[in-house]
Amino acid sequence: LAATLSSTAQAGTLLWDGRFNEFNTSADLTNWSWANQVGPYQYYIHGSGPVTDYVNLSPDYKNPADVVSKQGAKITIDDTAKWNSDMWRTELIPQTTAAINSGHVFYHFSIKRGSVNVPSATNEHQICFFESHFTELKYGWVNGEAGTTDTNLQWMVGGTSKWTTSFDADVWHNVAYEIDFSANTVTFWHSTGSDALTKTAGPFSASTSSNGADWHLGVLRLPRSGLDGTGAEDWFFSGTYIESGSLTTAIGS
Repeated sequence: LAATLSSTAQAGTLLWDGRFNEFNTSADLTNWSWANQVGPYQYYIHGSGPVTDYVNLSPDYKNPADVVSKQGAKITIDDTAKWNSDMWRTELIPQTTAAINSGHVFYHFSIKRGSVNVPSATNEHQICFFESHFTELKYGWVNGEAGTTDTNLQWMVGGTSKWTTSFDADVWHNVAYEIDFSANTVTFWHSTGSDALTKTAGPFSASTSSNGADWHLGVLRLPRSGLDGTGAEDWFFSGTYIESGSLTTAIGS
């Protein structure tokens, strides 16, 4: 009973649920449009092909430790995945009127890569970012770094790296962005596999700014003359939700 009460006390208030539990297939994303704003995601940042070229859902694509999520998403970028630019990008944006851009909130997701369709280490990837880029993950060579490649996953605040780790194949990285929109601070929580989230970096001052419809679940890859990777890249996401109040540290809770 004590453990149950402790677990309940540590759970936050769910503001938005993006765990794909209500989807049969990724084709359900196409039910959304500007004229018909249904479902948990806006789907418009993608290439010219069918949705299955860029987003696919399966129980095989989720963190096995996340028993609440029925499935995860494999998000693919390739040379057709261009939207209003020459950047490779496939992204989903929360469709909600909840207050995900005010107060003290936590943005949860898990991310991994596989051993096929490996992301290019020579290109900068902006991952799970806000339009103003006050906080985000990055992978690959980032402008200003020495050398030509970088195989680390980094957490960034205002374009400055605050945490880094090796991005090995088939390792689930569980993440929570702790954002205090009132205090203008961000904190990073992280774990791997089934381990509970722990505070890893922060808090740091940040220019926290969001209109509630500008957080991108997915990946944007910047072009790099002479060093662009040419193959398709697969990125896996699981356990995506936003809560307020207390942070839920257990994976799949």
